[in-house]
Amino acid sequence: MAQWEMLQNLDSPFQDQLHHLYANSLLPVDIRQHLAVWIEDQNWQEAAMGSDNSQANMLYSHFLHQLNYEFARCSQDPECFLLQHSLRKFCRDIQALPQGSIQLAEMIFNLLLEEKRILIQAQMAQVEQEEPALEVPVESQQHEIESRILELRAMMEKLVKSISQLKDQQDVFCFRYKTQSQVRTPLDPHQTKQQQLLQETLNELDKRRKEVLDASRALLGRLTTVIELLLPKVEEWKAQQQKACIGAPLDKGVELPQLEKWFTESAKLLFHLRQLLKELEELSRVVSYLNDPLTKGVNLQMAQVTELLQCLLHRAFVVETQPCMPQTLHRPLIIRTGSKFTVRTRLLVRLQEGSESLTAEVFVDMSPPQSQSFRKFNILTSSQKTLTPEKGQSQGLIWDFGYLSLVEQRSGGSGKGSNKGLLVVTEELHIISFKVKYTYQGLKQELRTDTLPVVIISNMNQLSTAWASILWFNLLSPNPQNQQFFSSPPKVPWNLLGPALSWQFSSYVGRGLNQDQLNMLKGKLFGQNCEDEGALLSWADFIKRESPPGKLPFWTWLDKILDLVHDHLKDLWNDGHIMGFVSRSQERRLLKKTISGTFLLRFSETSEGGITCSWVEHQDDDKVIIYSVKPFTKEVLQSLPLTKIIRHYQLLTEENIPENPLCFLYPRIPRDEAFGCYYEDKDNLQERRKYLKHKLIVVSNRQVDELQQPLEPNLEPELESLEQLPGVAPGPEPEPGLGLELEPQLMAGLDLGPTLEPPLEPTLEPTLGMVSQSVPEPNLGPELNLEPIQEPFLQLVQEPDLPLDLMHLNTEEMEIFRNNMKIEEIMPNEDPLLAGQNTVDEAYTFHPSHFYTDGPLSPSDY
Repeated sequence: MAQWEMLQNLDSPFQDQLHHLYANSLLPVDIRQHLAVWIEDQNWQEAAMGSDNSQANMLYSHFLHQLNYEFARCSQDPECFLLQHSLRKFCRDIQALPQGSIQLAEMIFNLLLEEKRILIQAQMAQVEQEEPALEVPVESQQHEIESRILELRAMMEKLVKSISQLKDQQDVFCFRYKTQSQVRTPLDPHQTKQQQLLQETLNELDKRRKEVLDASRALLGRLTTVIELLLPKVEEWKAQQQKACIGAPLDKGVELPQLEKWFTESAKLLFHLRQLLKELEELSRVVSYLNDPLTKGVNLQMAQVTELLQCLLHRAFVVETQPCMPQTLHRPLIIRTGSKFTVRTRLLVRLQEGSESLTAEVFVDMSPPQSQSFRKFNILTSSQKTLTPEKGQSQGLIWDFGYLSLVEQRSGGSGKGSNKGLLVVTEELHIISFKVKYTYQGLKQELRTDTLPVVIISNMNQLSTAWASILWFNLLSPNPQNQQFFSSPPKVPWNLLGPALSWQFSSYVGRGLNQDQLNMLKGKLFGQNCEDEGALLSWADFIKRESPPGKLPFWTWLDKILDLVHDHLKDLWNDGHIMGFVSRSQERRLLKKTISGTFLLRFSETSEGGITCSWVEHQDDDKVIIYSVKPFTKEVLQSLPLTKIIRHYQLLTEENIPENPLCFLYPRIPRDEAFGCYYEDKDNLQERRKYLKHKLIVVSNRQVDELQQPLEPNLEPELESLEQLPGVAPGPEPEPGLGLELEPQLMAGLDLGPTLEPPLEPTLEPTLGMVSQSVPEPNLGPELNLEPIQEPFLQLVQEPDLPLDLMHLNTEEMEIFRNNMKIEEIMPNEDPLLAGQNTVDEAYTFHPSHFYTDGPLSPSDY
């Protein structure tokens, strides 16, 4: 869309400014509209501000030609009488200017600047009114470029015909010049007639040379405009690629194959024009005369064409695929020493000589920072790749480096490279460069392109921190080549960081973060300043500060959750069944308004990659208790999927009757309706004849007098409190404040009596279960190490005795499955709460799971 078209769509206040602008201008508004495309295609800035007057004189001459042409065309149409009058008057006015060419260039350049100012004001006003700005649609821009290229092809065809006619005209002149009589007689009428005819032929030749030069000048101006439209498209693509590297979704922008098509077409036109100018230069050598327009005009245009070609070729050499290791495709720009990585470069100008091979060479840190501690690297594999003409014609000018590998240079005397500077390894940025010596139709140029900065690590344990550096740099650095970025890293506002955190989930697991989840992360990062829109987060707070104090740094905690979701919870996350990022206070506010048995899934704030299940129970005395199970980590979920844990989870009541307390997924979705699609109940009949079916479950134990413990009200409703279950320490009375225990084991051989006896091995193929119970005796003596039975036995062995309330269990299908852990491993953070300490009607009880311990457990802040 032309600038003039956008101006015509403005609101009336800005239209008034436009009318006022042209009311005081020498250029009539109807001529501005009639010649809008041509006027905007010319380089008025260079003509008005250039060091010499050649560009201004050229535009002045061409403008007069345009006015005369339009005047002649309008004279044949009676409806264009007013436009014809304006054209005639304006042509006289600019010819009357003392310094016609300079004054015309300055006038039009200033008018275009004022138009842009009015347009920018209109766009800012619409942004303030929250209206869509006057943005040009991508489809409209693409259509404009396509139409301009088609127009240039037509102009090129006309220029070729004009030059062919000019050659014929010059041949006629040469013939007449050579055949005229060499002996001149003053009174010979025949010689006089020949002389007049020769002069007329020369005048016609001069006229045609001027017309051809004007046509080539107009074509060059249109080519300049197209290239000025193309170059920003490449920068937009590079910016989009940079955001895509850190997980941003791809916008509906121009794709690289389309850019390659446009760049190639533009380069073909420029090379063709370059050849035509060489032909004009040769014609000028054959026939030259005083004030020959080709003498200076061709050289000037040749220089402009060469400059445009060099600029186009330089910007056309891009890194199509940034460096990436095959094992970490979701995290590009991170390279491990000694590991192979891939990178691909492309030249968007798909033109190659039929006999010339193009070789690309790789370099690392061609202009490194001046620091002795800055590490240096060599390329282990071949640093060159050659593209033959056959491959270039079939696949494009693409250099695909698939097996590059780096090794650190040894520093003098130490034997190995070292980095003892201010920057750590994961904050040190390196740049990989590529060079190609390009040759086509006699034009030779060395092309260079650079990758985005990469982080080079030596151990995969550094991957997470290195990715945080890549994320921070590509969000905030205005200069993509700034290798000293982390010497003083800037702070980030939440409006940039929040979407970037959501991109990590959407690009890696499929679904990003919603607004509630982002608000939770914002509060965790900014604390009391989370409501401040201008709050900034430092790099140290993002990567190093422990949140909460004494726990994990924020990025470490978030990245562990990201891996947990990708490896074990991807389907649940994408289906929206995991609330995930919700604080304990928000969890309490949500669950206390729901019916008993309503549960939600959230990520633990204190463990490295853990997910916990919390549910609510309403007591008869209107008390509300919220339970939370000890977080499940990847070690647990590798053996038992979370959907199976939820489906078969059992809580032993005071009568030791197992029941599943997880009934409704928040807000009120029946459990089996929410997770039914993940159940795997299909039995293989052939296998069923050989083996008994087994099932691994999770069981928590509720003490008999759990619900008999009185709750003391707390007058501060904002404080979170925990409902504690009676413990199992020996004594005359149970000690309040101890939590539930969860122990994985087989229901076969399960003894719920006062002492713990070693279970007997089942002899049939076991039904595997995960059962937890509280241990009445804290001192178990020697530590037990019970493993699941891997092979079935064909011999029956007498089973252990069970209490009466568990005699209904079928122990022939079960086996023992236990893990012993120390009490310090399960409760590393704080001591148990005592009775009467911060208890209100909304209490939390945590259920440690999957562990067998030698002492009572207490709730922890997960």
